[in-house]
Amino acid sequence: MSAQLVCNVSDLSAGETLKVDLDAQDGTEIEVAVVRDEDGQFHAISDICSHGAVSLSDGEVEGCLIECWLHGSQFDLKTGMPLQLPATRPVPVYTVSIEGEQVFVDVDAPKSFE
Repeated sequence: MSAQLVCNVSDLSAGETLKVDLDAQDGTEIEVAVVRDEDGQFHAISDICSHGAVSLSDGEVEGCLIECWLHGSQFDLKTGMPLQLPATRPVPVYTVSIEGEQVFVDVDAPKSFE
């Protein structure tokens, strides 16, 4: 697989999220949180919190981070690194590309920042 269409730019305002399920090349389904940060930039991270295994797309966006609604863990949207306990493990981050008004995410090559 390659980058998959997830939404249009106008579908998300700054500070909003969208949960999408994408198919990986190996046939698995990947839950992804597509996030437009407060500066208007798009990010794609795993939708599953590495601590509480709940949906991050239900959390709040502050600047360039997302906060898990269950226990308050915060993750950097650019790196997936946890910035606030109780999470200690990062979440995968995926490449986002914008072509015209369409937003694409590639789940087959997660970015690595460790």
